[in-house]
Order: sequence, then C-alpha cells, then structure tokens
Amino acid sequence: QVHLVESGGGSVQAGGSLRLSCEVSGSIFSNTCMGWFRQAPGKEREALATGYTGGTFTYYADSVKGRFTISQDNTKNILSLQMNSLKPEDAAMYYCAADLLIRPRCGDTAADFAYWGQGTQVTVSS
Repeated sequence: QVHLVESGGGSVQAGGSLRLSCEVSGSIFSNTCMGWFRQAPGKEREALATGYTGGTFTYYADSVKGRFTISQDNTKNILSLQMNSLKPEDAAMYYCAADLLIRPRCGDTAADFAYWGQGTQVTVSS
C-alpha cells in the first residue's frame, strides 16, 4: 500500500515562503519517480517538479524555476518543496505524487502518476 501525506500549506503574503512536506510510506521512496503538483480552481493539475528520488529531480515548470526547489530526506522518507518569492498566482491545492511504473524517464504530467496524497492548501495574498 502506498500512502502519501502532504503538510505545510497555509496562508502567506506575496513574496513570502513556505515549505511543503510529503511523508512517503513503504520502500517506494528509493529510486522512485515522484513529484509535486498543484491545481487551482477551474484549472488542470500541473506538474511543478518531478524526478527520481535516488537521483536528480530534472523537471521544473517554467512558472516556478528559480523559486521552488524539490528535495528529499532519505532518513525520514520525506519529499519537500521549498517555495520562495510566492505570488498570488501560486495559490492552489498542492499535491505530491508517485509513479511506480518503469518508464524511460520520469513523467511531467499528472497522467503519468498513479498515487496521490490528499493535498495541502496554499493561499497567497497580495
């Protein structure tokens, strides 16, 4: 059974920072394709950063490059998303996800990921 539990969301003013965490269950954490996504009301779920936990997180969406950083803590099985210089347009529900299928590369769309957490809400005021 795969369980992903996000935390760390909240309300912040524009220009502020938040750090999201995703607690990952089981042995899937090593060398697993994982990522952070977000979905705003009326919009499609978009990938923010994805990659293999045993290697490099290779994909960042243009909208968050230079502001968001994905990282992992192997000792605690936690996948994190550090978000700096937040903008009102960053407001959304944020999700972490995992893909257990063997693919040529880690995907960068929501359709590539089968396991999802419940999400954590981020609100950014101007």
